[in-house]
Amino acid sequence: MATYSLISSVIVGSGGTASIDFTSIPSTYTDLVLKLSLRSTSSTVDPKINFNSVTTGYTRLVLQGTGSGSKSSSTASDSWIGTIDGSDDTANVFASTEIYIPNYTGSTNKSFSIDAVTENNSSTTYANLLARLWSNTAAITSISISALAGSLTFAQYSTAYLYGISNA
Repeated sequence: MATYSLISSVIVGSGGTASIDFTSIPSTYTDLVLKLSLRSTSSTVDPKINFNSVTTGYTRLVLQGTGSGSKSSSTASDSWIGTIDGSDDTANVFASTEIYIPNYTGSTNKSFSIDAVTENNSSTTYANLLARLWSNTAAITSISISALAGSLTFAQYSTAYLYGISNA
């Protein structure tokens, strides 16, 4: 049976923050899970993830559905993790994202998956499933969530919880 242990948490305070960072991630677990509840203070709503401050080597395959029933798929070579709610969306609504990173200390490229949901309570809802690859063989020792492009400030009460998973 797998055991989840909280490694670290971030609750964004007054004034917001441009990035959410986890450093000195211990190598004592088999997998990592990152649970996010995010909102932007601006209309910029596309966050990214970077491991070990490395900004290259990321690829993605996305399956996206909307509240209107339409769906699409796409591929790209960036580190986007899904759309979050912003200043143009319904007030006090936060996007939910879960990122699962297996074998984060292994010496092979790191595959990981993302399940992200954004709702506006009025017109647009997104459900994104992302298959991700970081083409890097280094163990993951730090994680940063920030703007994919432009300027993004995570709103007060945005949260991030990093868990380590041990196989018992």
